[in-house]
Amino acid sequence: MQKELIKEIIVNVVGKSAEKIADLLDTKKHVNEFLIADKLEITINQTRNLLYKLSDFGLVSSIRKKDKKKGWYTYFWRIENLKALEFLKSLLEKKLEQIHIQIKNRESKQFYVCDRCKVEFTEENALFMNFTCGECGDVFTLKDNSKLIRELKKNLIKFEKELSTVSEEIEMEKQKNDKLRLKEIDKEKKEKSKIRAAKAEERRKNKPVTKSRSGLPKTLNSGSKVTKKVVKKKVKNSITKKAVKKKKV
Repeated sequence: MQKELIKEIIVNVVGKSAEKIADLLDTKKHVNEFLIADKLEITINQTRNLLYKLSDFGLVSSIRKKDKKKGWYTYFWRIENLKALEFLKSLLEKKLEQIHIQIKNRESKQFYVCDRCKVEFTEENALFMNFTCGECGDVFTLKDNSKLIRELKKNLIKFEKELSTVSEEIEMEKQKNDKLRLKEIDKEKKEKSKIRAAKAEERRKNKPVTKSRSGLPKTLNSGSKVTKKVVKKKVKNSITKKAVKKKKV
């Protein structure tokens, strides 16, 4: 469904000829503009013009990479699904507003028509022309708006359904983007945590060891493998040596 909606947006902006772009750019990664031109079977300049038009509406994004051998930059493109759907929502809302105005006008105002010239006039213009066509001289007839009102109401229902679908797609896209953002944040936190741990480990390794009066290290080197048992043994030996010295004295 979303792909069809994206195609509808692209056709609205740049025309039917660029409909294939939706399929080419429906990817997580940015696509090489020369590949797009090749697939569309048009020149690179024509391709760029289409992409720039879409970019003006915020419907696509691009990144550029420098060719190490040739030295020039190549652009890579991707559709911004959320912005594209929000753009379509805005278009649909404007259409609905226009239809509501048309229905209101047709239900509250009278319109006249010249049957021979097939030209429609508002009541004000018809009165100004004395209800007579200036081209053929025929007298205007009152137009029956009931058929047109029915068609407008059908279109109203159609666009309301489409707007509802687009709104649902927007919410789904937002949720998907939020999940991706949380994953990225979590990944960044883990990387920062690893860096902090590595720096802390490095500081512990490089920290000098100082001895207390008992001859034991006050701060043990983090890289050493001194166990509690060894520490107790050293303490015991130290006490024994001091006791021997006192006896000798």
